[in-house]
Amino acid sequence: MTVRILLFAGLRERLRSDWVELELPEGATVAELLAALGEQHPALRELLPPCRVAVEQEFVAAGHRVRAGDEIAVIPPVSGGHGPAEDDRFYLGAEPLVLDRVIAAVERRQAGGVVTFIGKVRDHSRGHAIDHLEYEAYAPMALKVMRSIAAAVEAEVVDASVAVHHRLGRLAIGEAAVVIAAAAPHRAEAFAACRAVIERLKQDVPIWKREVAVDGTTWVVQGP
Repeated sequence: MTVRILLFAGLRERLRSDWVELELPEGATVAELLAALGEQHPALRELLPPCRVAVEQEFVAAGHRVRAGDEIAVIPPVSGGHGPAEDDRFYLGAEPLVLDRVIAAVERRQAGGVVTFIGKVRDHSRGHAIDHLEYEAYAPMALKVMRSIAAAVEAEVVDASVAVHHRLGRLAIGEAAVVIAAAAPHRAEAFAACRAVIERLKQDVPIWKREVAVDGTTWVVQGP
């Protein structure tokens, strides 16, 4: 069977392509898919071990069997950042982020505490002066995972409400890449909810950043 595999971040840059097609035996597993991908595209081999695979926008285990026609994506470790999602608590797009909008998405009369986090583009990284960053995402899955993270945190922290807005595209030094707001009846719960969202966002949302240095050096950040 023929399967199409979506590529992101360093994988996409290495092959200079958004996708590849593979010929696999019927009933091939995710582990077999990754092995075949590395065999047919040796340039990717060293990048694949930490990657996860998503089928129909859900992470799957190595033993999951793929089918022709599945939407398959190989997801590098994320660096975790079109349009609005199902409500104004979630945004993923190119428009500049506005703190007041994120706060307004979670504020309510019973919320005695509102905690916010703003992640900005800094001017140095890895010993280089940075010119700008370029964010990309597997957008449909990214929004889906953002909503899932919010639902999980809200289930864990009593009466919490959270919102996440993330930029895509080119960002200059000092611009906000991500804004998170968490509201809860008391400050401790609001702080806890905000921190939980930040940590899970970095781990699980398929968003990556390409850092471009003043001297022209570039690299894709894969991981927190």
